[in-house]
Amino acid sequence: MAAAAARWVLLPGARRRLWGFTERLLVGGAARRSLYFGGNRWRNTQAATQVVLNVPETRVTRLDNGLRVASEDSGLSTCTVGLWIDAGSRYENEKNNGTAHFLEHMAFKGTKKRSQLDLELEIENMGAHLNAYTSREQTVYYAKAFSKDLPRAVEILADIIQNSTLGEAEIERERGVILREMQEVETNLQEVVFDYLHATAYQNTALGRTILGPTENIKSINRKDLVDYITTHYKGPRIVLAAAGGVSHDELLELAKFHFGDSLSTHKGEIPALPPCKFTGSEIRVRDDKMPLAHLAIAVEAVGWAHPDTICLMVANTLIGNWDRSFGGGMNLSSKLAQLTCHGNLCHSFQSFNTSYTDTGLWGIYMVCEPATIADMLHVVQKEWMRLCTSVTESEVARAKNLLKTNMLLQLDGSTPICEDIGRQMLCYNRRIPIPELEARIDAVNAEIIQEVCTKYIYDKSPALAAVGPIEQLPDFNQIRSNMCWLHD
Repeated sequence: MAAAAARWVLLPGARRRLWGFTERLLVGGAARRSLYFGGNRWRNTQAATQVVLNVPETRVTRLDNGLRVASEDSGLSTCTVGLWIDAGSRYENEKNNGTAHFLEHMAFKGTKKRSQLDLELEIENMGAHLNAYTSREQTVYYAKAFSKDLPRAVEILADIIQNSTLGEAEIERERGVILREMQEVETNLQEVVFDYLHATAYQNTALGRTILGPTENIKSINRKDLVDYITTHYKGPRIVLAAAGGVSHDELLELAKFHFGDSLSTHKGEIPALPPCKFTGSEIRVRDDKMPLAHLAIAVEAVGWAHPDTICLMVANTLIGNWDRSFGGGMNLSSKLAQLTCHGNLCHSFQSFNTSYTDTGLWGIYMVCEPATIADMLHVVQKEWMRLCTSVTESEVARAKNLLKTNMLLQLDGSTPICEDIGRQMLCYNRRIPIPELEARIDAVNAEIIQEVCTKYIYDKSPALAAVGPIEQLPDFNQIRSNMCWLHD
């Protein structure tokens, strides 16, 4: 499985849980479309009338049952193909929270055609990789293989999501596996803090619940819960079959029609509405003076994927940046916050983040501090946030825009990240945004726009805070809230 990556795109690793540091791409619309960035002014992106790039076309076709097929053929000898499903833990309730993640585990435990051993041997003999991950709003199953094995890879993906046996013995065995995974997650303080941050920011809503679910749910989820989740959510209009690398779109389309054309259309009933999730300025503190370092995250409510202000918040997020003690540069670092942190020895590391969901998001910073420097570090962070709202300079914004564009393009360096980009964007925007359009939208941002948008979402807004460890010197919430206005030295 694979693990959630910090920052803009996902990186390979262990199981991926996409709660944090995931910046989404922008909004729908053409490159010359007017964008509203706050205030009462409309600004047009300055896109060239015609752009010729040596970039493969992303082709998209919709089947009669609503399933979308999207691919980019770069002529490689390998390919990545996967199913991106618009269903995650956000669509669960308190009683079945954890079902989506449990189902992801069960996908590789055997189907009506293949036992678990047969599936593993087939993948191994192909020299392929089969993987899956669950997030709060999406579930993904994907395979990496030789291009010549694309038909087998698609057939296997179709088999595991449509014909899994979900045997009682396998379900009981996976309970123990997931409970051990939960113990591992609890040792990762960054994941713990972000789960707490979601729990307080979106309290009493679906986004406030964890992806793995509570222990009592893991122990009680049964086969009926898993089948009900599949029949309710795994429907054609909510699924994208995406592929990148050496893939023919016409071949992929025929494979999709053969394996998915009839079966997904048999799922009757309305697609469930997205549960509303209200942001609440609040805090969770878990004090443990035996821990050597304090881990905390503070965030304000941001916007969903398709909101016009998303791009500005991404640039603002890049302006804050990230830092840890292994970085060279010291006072010569480009990030103002990194300079202040390094000069004052205020923390071990910090990482800004901009996490977007369909209709909301979290924009903030995660930091690891010595117990004695928590208050000073938080003060410097909030002061820097206020500077974004009032006095950020054009040169800083220009640097952040270049860095943002560079980071995004550097991540698209293989069939797997490109396939993920296609699948995610198809679910978010129902199209893949061309790189020239995205660059034009980033280029349209300036210091004035950053100040407007940051004032709109940060200035005098109530934040959500999660802190774990020796946090005795962390200021009380009322003081933190009052510092969301202009700070005086």
